Amino acid sequence: MYREKIDRFIDAHRNEMLEDIRALVAIDSARGPEKPGMPYGEGCVRALKEALHLGECYGFSVRNYDNYVGTIDLNEKESQLDILAHLDVVPGGDGWNVTTPFEPMEKGGRIYGRGTADDKGPAVAALYAMRAVRELGIPLKKNVRLILGTDEECGSGDIAYYYGIEKEAPMTFSPDAQYPVINLEKGLFQCNFSAEFAESTALPRMVSLESGTKVNVVPATAKAVFEGLKAGECQTLAKAMEAELGVRFEVTEEKGLVRIAALGENGHASTPWKGKNALTGLLSLIESLPLAECEQMKRVGALGRLMPHGDWYGKALGIAMEDAESGPLTITFSMLSVDGKGLKGAFDSRCPLCSNEENTLQAVKRTMAECGLCVHTDSMIPPHHVPGDSAFVKALLCAYECYTGQKGECLSLGGLTYVHELKNGVAFGASMPGTENHMHGPDEFAEISELLTSAKMFAQVIVTLCG
Repeated sequence: MYREKIDRFIDAHRNEMLEDIRALVAIDSARGPEKPGMPYGEGCVRALKEALHLGECYGFSVRNYDNYVGTIDLNEKESQLDILAHLDVVPGGDGWNVTTPFEPMEKGGRIYGRGTADDKGPAVAALYAMRAVRELGIPLKKNVRLILGTDEECGSGDIAYYYGIEKEAPMTFSPDAQYPVINLEKGLFQCNFSAEFAESTALPRMVSLESGTKVNVVPATAKAVFEGLKAGECQTLAKAMEAELGVRFEVTEEKGLVRIAALGENGHASTPWKGKNALTGLLSLIESLPLAECEQMKRVGALGRLMPHGDWYGKALGIAMEDAESGPLTITFSMLSVDGKGLKGAFDSRCPLCSNEENTLQAVKRTMAECGLCVHTDSMIPPHHVPGDSAFVKALLCAYECYTGQKGECLSLGGLTYVHELKNGVAFGASMPGTENHMHGPDEFAEISELLTSAKMFAQVIVTLCG
């Protein structure tokens, strides 16, 4: 009914929308040191105040929740729809070519800069959807609230603070992922474990092993030091295994110690097959080295057998499972530190709807205990699911189909989005299927056409759900 008017409004305000995105992207809002009144640092507060200022300039009612979260309300009616976006970003990082992280640039139909895709660009698109509805005088029966967080990238403590004060709206979507609709998110089991053992001096032996930076990242490097081995023999074996493992090895010798570095590729733990796990690759090589038997090697060998290279589904660990809606359980062995007296490590598992603490967490505890490994994790984050046949999800899919001409469908995600803890929250946009926008990497960008289409779709959703 209002589509033509909405489309004309958004198209007419294209340049203004991009200017507002630039103003936000120019602020480095990566989390900084906490200061009085600044729970996530100065940059996050600056970005929040700038966004709320934009909301006030366009005639909306705004509120600042102690610099944790800000809100922009379309009207004063009963709550119906929340749009949950965030203004914090990951650090700018190196390797940028088109521009620098906080100097946004429009080029080739794209806008480049840290946060253009994640999530400042989509947040502004939502604001312009609200502007369109308001300035076109489209009547609504209920309210839409744009919630702007500042800690999505580092734990979402902002949202915990906000929902400690406010109630969840009957419907919430976050434009912080991809289209069409993500209505199912797997559960999260991040398992920490350790083992202690008597130090052995029998040669050849492993002196130490180190790998991993974060539990949710496929490790790109792993390094181990050995005593009593011959570098040439290690080099020959390593070269023979590189093609099979897809991991490169560097072998060096210094002062009687052999050092082996495994070089793979980073990836996100929710899609472990997209990376090349240097840790599991190195454990595969170690399994073939002529090391003396000892308690250390029994524990390390057990880890290599329980989480072998290329086993992304927990088969060897005994927790492989899947269901039709959410797909298979996945696992990433991501962190390990070993010395002569003990080890500690962690893995990340994304768990389908059929997973629970008994068949996953407790099963892992029993299996690892049999191998002399102690699990220290006692809980999991359960999966999140909003029925795909709900009126809310159907409205989102309808808007997507109308604007793209593509079939709308519900998706399952291995990662956790901003709405994972919300009873009726889903992810909706703001990147189209197949768009690789370099989120979290150098030269992050958003397709301008996608931002404009998103603003139009969001406006249509507002009219449908609140009109």
